Amino acid sequence: MTAADATLAAGALSGLRVLDLTDSSEQYCGRLLAQLGADVTLVEPPRGTSTRHRGPFLQGASGPNASLLFNYLNLGKSSVVADLETEQGRATLHALARQADVLIESRAPAENRRLGLDYAALRAVNERLVVTSITPFGQDGPYAGYQGDDLVAMALGGFLYLGGYADREPVGAPGDQALLAAAQFAAVATAIAVWDVERHPADGQGRHIDVSVQESISMGLETAVQFAELEGTVRRRQGGEQRMAGMGVFPCKDGQIYYMAGGVGNGRFWQASTEWLLDEQVPRAAELQAPEWWDRDFISTSEAKTRFYEIFTPFSLARTKAELYEQAQQRRLPLCPMNTPADVVESTQLAHRNFFTEAAIPSLRAAFRIPGAPFQMSATPCAAHRVAPELPAEVHAE
Repeated sequence: MTAADATLAAGALSGLRVLDLTDSSEQYCGRLLAQLGADVTLVEPPRGTSTRHRGPFLQGASGPNASLLFNYLNLGKSSVVADLETEQGRATLHALARQADVLIESRAPAENRRLGLDYAALRAVNERLVVTSITPFGQDGPYAGYQGDDLVAMALGGFLYLGGYADREPVGAPGDQALLAAAQFAAVATAIAVWDVERHPADGQGRHIDVSVQESISMGLETAVQFAELEGTVRRRQGGEQRMAGMGVFPCKDGQIYYMAGGVGNGRFWQASTEWLLDEQVPRAAELQAPEWWDRDFISTSEAKTRFYEIFTPFSLARTKAELYEQAQQRRLPLCPMNTPADVVESTQLAHRNFFTEAAIPSLRAAFRIPGAPFQMSATPCAAHRVAPELPAEVHAE
C-alpha cells in the first residue's frame, strides 16, 4: 500500500493487508483496523479460534459461528485456516505474510521462536512487514515468558486493587477490559508504524510493535501511582460510597446516579447544589449552608457523608435518573445517570451518532445490533461491516 492509495480510498487504511493471528480479545485490534478500511484476514487453527467457543452465544444456537463475542471482535474480517503446528500451516502463513503489510499476534515470545514465527523469522519472509505483538507482559523482562489472562493483567497492573468495596476483596471490571485497552493501543501504534514505514521507503524496513497488556491497563491508574510515590499513600477502594460528602453514587427511583455536589474544586457547585435542594423544599437542606460544609477536612469525615446522604437520598429516591439528570443540567451541576446496558442501547446520544451498527450471522439467519468504532472520521468514515467470517457448521469446540 502507498500513501496515495490510502488518500484516494474510502477508508483511511484501504489497501492495507493485515494478518490477525491473535486468539482472544486482542482480536479487537484487527477489527478496528478493518473498520478503518484495512483488508484483515483472521488466521485460525483447524477447529477455529478460541473466541468462537466463548460465550455469550446466540440464544438457541450452537456451533462455531454462534458466539456473540467472536462476532463482536471479528466484524469485517475474512478468515483462513492454517495449523501453525505443522510445516504446511507455517508455509501457508509465510505465503500470506509475503503479501501482507501488517501481522498481529499474541503468542508468548518463546512459543513464536519455537514455531519460527518470531519477528526475526517473519522479517526474513517480508522485511517491510509491521509486526504487532500483544502479550501479557511484553517481549522482554523477567515476566516476558509468563502466561496471563485479563484478570492477571488487571491484578499485576494495579487496576484490580482499586475496584470494589473498601472492606472486601478487590473486584474486577466486567469483560476483558485490559485486553481491549491493549488492543486499542495496538491499533493506534500499528497505524503509526505503517505511516512511518511509508515515510521512510528507502530503508526498506518494517517495524516491531511491542504491546504489554499489563502496561496498557496500568494507564488507568490515574494519580494512584503519584500518590504512592510522592506521599507514600495507597489509594483505597471506594466502591459506591462517597469520596467526600456529596460525591458518590446515590439511589434514585429507577436505579442510581453519580453526583458531585461540590463539583471539581469550585465552591459555586456546592452553593448551586444547596439552592437546588432548598428550591425543592427538601427537609434539612438548610443545614448544608453552614460554614463547615466549605471545609474540605469536614466534608471528608464520616459524619459529613452520613448527614448529606440522609438529606439528599429521600429527594433522589422520589425521582428517576432522567428527571435528576435534566434538573441538574439546568442548574449546571455535575450529575449523571448510572446507565444499565439496556439504557445504553436506547441512548439518544449514541443513536444520534449512529454508534450501533447492524450485524448478522447469515448461516443462523440472525441479526442484531453491535457497538461500532469508538471514534468517527470525517473524510474517511469507518466501514459499517455487517458480518464476521464463518466456519463450516461441522467445526465444533473440543
